[in-house]
Amino acid sequence: MNNEQNTNSETTHGFLGHPIGLKTLFLTEMWERMSYYGMRALLVLYMTGALTGFNPGLGWSQLEAQAIYGIYSGMIYFMVVPGGWLADNILGHQKAVLYGAIIIALGHFTLAIPVQQSFFLGLTLVVLGTGLLKGNISTIVGQLYSDEDERRESGYTIFYMSINIGSTLGFLICSYLGEKIGWHWGFGAAGIGMTFGVIQYIYSKNLLGNVGLRPNDMEDGRRAKLVLWTKLSLFLMLAVISSGLLGIYTFDPRGFAENFYYFLTVVAGTYFLYLYFLAGLTDGEKKNLVLLALLFIAAAAFWSGFDQSASSLSIFARDYTDLSVSGYIIPIGWLQFANPVFVVIFAPIFAGVWAHLGKRNLNPNLPVKFALGLILMALSFIVMLFAVGVALESSPVGMEWLIITYLLQTWGELTLSPIGLAAFSRYSPKRYVGQMFGLWFTASAIGGVLAGLLGGDALEGGLTSISPVFGFMIKYYLIIALALIVLSFVIKTAKKT
Repeated sequence: MNNEQNTNSETTHGFLGHPIGLKTLFLTEMWERMSYYGMRALLVLYMTGALTGFNPGLGWSQLEAQAIYGIYSGMIYFMVVPGGWLADNILGHQKAVLYGAIIIALGHFTLAIPVQQSFFLGLTLVVLGTGLLKGNISTIVGQLYSDEDERRESGYTIFYMSINIGSTLGFLICSYLGEKIGWHWGFGAAGIGMTFGVIQYIYSKNLLGNVGLRPNDMEDGRRAKLVLWTKLSLFLMLAVISSGLLGIYTFDPRGFAENFYYFLTVVAGTYFLYLYFLAGLTDGEKKNLVLLALLFIAAAAFWSGFDQSASSLSIFARDYTDLSVSGYIIPIGWLQFANPVFVVIFAPIFAGVWAHLGKRNLNPNLPVKFALGLILMALSFIVMLFAVGVALESSPVGMEWLIITYLLQTWGELTLSPIGLAAFSRYSPKRYVGQMFGLWFTASAIGGVLAGLLGGDALEGGLTSISPVFGFMIKYYLIIALALIVLSFVIKTAKKT
């Protein structure tokens, strides 16, 4: 990773008391998240929409649509790993972000073309572009600060707010256009949003100075070999994608999603085992690795529920929820406003609670915080079980059921997500920190694929099939939470002895 710092980054306070380059990254991330969440809110609705009527969709079954949603969600995070490698070794982080943003915009505009053949090409471009942009823009944020700069954490907090602003814009604009005017208008709006991000990045990229400008230093001969292998890999990937788009081969979405889940799980498990047995870690590092492996499992489980917001919960909102407000039927995606609004309201409260407990030496350890996040996720689906019960008797139900569900899930997110990032930063073996962050994204990828698989199972038989699947999810959240609580007592006992 290129550690070269912007010579002005320590002295310039051009954006809320932080390096001026943070402004460029903030606005780029905001528009990228606007396009991502705006399109994601429409994805399953479009795939499962009726073939005829005012706003025709693709008419696919819930199993097919949810599996594709899971594959897409998993690929988004999985491609962050090769995207980071390309930036580190060939492109540099600044170019990776720019190329990624352009490819994302092209993907959304491709989705906006009203022909079915453009659908998978558009999704593929969004996945590839996000793989280049997502991880690398976060890396540049960290490189704006010197190692001794205490503003780093607050800088990431400001950067995180761009996600909430962007997602709110996406839900507001894309959901309205996509649901009320036409699906492809919503996809096109996502593309326009990302184009705004590209334009402002190009015009304000100079504010970043040399931060993330060049890839890692290495011999020219070695870099030339890496470039050659990269070109060959890209050629092979394009050949596979083109063959699929031309109909030379077909695939079963459900089967592919299941195999993709197994692949990600095996890759992550193998890498944890490699680090433990073959990486020459100390006993202390091995203990920390076991802790991180359990947190990894908990995170994957958590995201499998959290990503239901654009999956099964979105379909529940469409088919079984009263969306009228003073006589106006709001877009389904507008219910997802709840998460970013709740994050803005409760993030400072959670930070204050942890700080208050820390001063009294009562701050829960990492396993307990993760367990709390999973318990809150379990509670959110218990709420949905009650909602399903009410809907079975008389539907549609009030939207307050989903709002309470999103509130509990947001509390779980605030308990688990930032804590997880801090844990992987603090307890990862120092020689493998970058790769361990790749594993953290892999947990999100596994969770995304599981979300699609579980969502498909939940909706296969309508309301009657939802309760068994949600009940299963509640059980595995609570079992993992219990294991983490037991682990916390083990850690406390070990410290005392």
